[in-house]
Amino acid sequence: MAPAAKVTGFYREGNDWFCNASLVSDFTLVVDGVNFHLHKFPLMSRCGRIDKILGAAQGPHEGTFLTILEDFPGGSDIFLVTVKFCYGIRIEYTPRNIVMIYCAADYLEMTEDYGEDNLLFKADAYFHKNILKNWKDCILTLQSCDSVIPRADKLEIISKCSHALSVMVCTDPSLFGWPMLLYGSLQSPGGSILWNGINTGARIQTIESDWWFEDISYLSVPLFQRLIQTMEARGIRHENLAGAMMYYCRKSLPGLGRWQSGQIGKTRTVASFSMTPAAVDQKVLLESVAKQLPELKGKSFCRFLLGLLRVALILGVHHTCLDSLERRTGMQLDLASLDGLLIPSYSDSDTLYNTDCVERMIHHFISSESGITAIPDPSSFEIGTSPSSHPLRRVAKLVDSYIAEVASDVNLKPGKVRSLAEALPESSRSLHDGLYRALDIYFKAHPWLSTKEKEQLCNIIDFQKLSIDACAHASQNDRLPLRVVLQVLFFEQLQLRTALAGCFQVLDTESGPAAPVTGPSDMAGQIVQRDGWVTVVRENQGLKVDLERMKSRVGELEEEFSKIKQEMRKVTKSHSYLSSPRFLARRIGCKLLPQSSDTQPDVVESTGPTPRSSVEKPRSSRHRKSSSLIS
Repeated sequence: MAPAAKVTGFYREGNDWFCNASLVSDFTLVVDGVNFHLHKFPLMSRCGRIDKILGAAQGPHEGTFLTILEDFPGGSDIFLVTVKFCYGIRIEYTPRNIVMIYCAADYLEMTEDYGEDNLLFKADAYFHKNILKNWKDCILTLQSCDSVIPRADKLEIISKCSHALSVMVCTDPSLFGWPMLLYGSLQSPGGSILWNGINTGARIQTIESDWWFEDISYLSVPLFQRLIQTMEARGIRHENLAGAMMYYCRKSLPGLGRWQSGQIGKTRTVASFSMTPAAVDQKVLLESVAKQLPELKGKSFCRFLLGLLRVALILGVHHTCLDSLERRTGMQLDLASLDGLLIPSYSDSDTLYNTDCVERMIHHFISSESGITAIPDPSSFEIGTSPSSHPLRRVAKLVDSYIAEVASDVNLKPGKVRSLAEALPESSRSLHDGLYRALDIYFKAHPWLSTKEKEQLCNIIDFQKLSIDACAHASQNDRLPLRVVLQVLFFEQLQLRTALAGCFQVLDTESGPAAPVTGPSDMAGQIVQRDGWVTVVRENQGLKVDLERMKSRVGELEEEFSKIKQEMRKVTKSHSYLSSPRFLARRIGCKLLPQSSDTQPDVVESTGPTPRSSVEKPRSSRHRKSSSLIS
């Protein structure tokens, strides 16, 4: 140990490291192309591997002995740290270098057999006492295991870190103040923040259940996968595990973010430290996530699966991964949206959209447990429920909308349209209006189809399940074959007759109190089966009754108006009589003398056009009246 006692440090010259010692180096180690000029005794006394190498060398060595260390953990930088430890120089342990020092000590076999408090013992003590009790340090340590996963597995570093993180995630942060890295160990048992041992009274804010998503998203795919496996074995809820994987994928798969509205969500991180994101192999990530995703159902989860499927088709993952994503998406196809199903065709196919993938998902839905349940009879529907609430009905409506959306593709073959429409059972559609609309769009985009091809496609439509509006449109649709139009007209008349007969029967049943009344469920079933035709007939009858009432009301208003006109005439005549001179004379008790014939012209002239004469004439008559009264 004499050389080691005289070493004060190390210096570098080009690609060589030398120690400040009085003795000349007699041993050279090469690590990653860097030469370390050292002494045998300090290394042999601490490193079992080097002791064995030098012991295996036979014969005297002239000059310096040279050895190359292959695949040294951490490279030349970590080897320099171990060399300093062998020479008795103080080294610093951090969460970022402890894994490499730990693995380097294991690589060099620096056990207690080669000295007390050797490097392997000190690294293990620091790891258990400082790393596993701190969220931040545990995350940093686990991330640094990426380049030495096999040796870190051997030393159980990854499993211990994963277990510690799982415990912190499972535990309510309000109980123990976890993650403890937030304020270090300066916390009281009640969760208050301590400063120099004094309770400040400040409380740690409540942390939501997804606070750890952001921190673990910096791990590499293998480490992330191992952590999720440990958390699942620990009993963490599947919803939280799925949320963490969804967060990781949205952050690491740029193509997925576009189909998820570009939103990763609000970044929540408890550890306020900077980490470098790990390099992610998108193909490996997608295949591993597809294996680990829990069996969940929900609209957001279904949309996420459709996004994964879209990215998987772009990356060209293994067919087993594609089959798994298609199966899992198909099992909850009733929760999918139309824009999620519009997956472009990334292969050499002529069509714009990948209709084969959608058809396979439909078959998975039919074969799944939720898809093979029997469709309830319309008569069994309760009040307030709708037939469209059944998953199969929702899928049928979604498929009809999908066919209508892809129908404008000129390269879409009639056989594919037919296979998509017939992938669902006949009982899945209570109405065929959506299917008719899709075929109408397809015929419009493919005017070159022959009459035979159009008739074959129209055979998938049940014209008895068309609404009155669809029948009216189809009967005047020039794009349909003549034979199909005739069928529409025939069924339209048949539906009208059936609806009228059923309406009259219902009215007779309602008007006859002694007649047996059908149950509400049977009546609902009849109305559903006739597809609303009875309702239309009733509305027409109601409109006729309202029209008759309006006519009678108009007649009454006309009679009232004529009476009002007659009363107005009477009032006008009575008013002209009350304003006459004869009526005024009678009121004051005077009797007017009969006028002579010579005065008649004057009276007549008084009504002439000249206003002056009309004023003067009454004066003379008034004078005559007064003279007659005196006499």
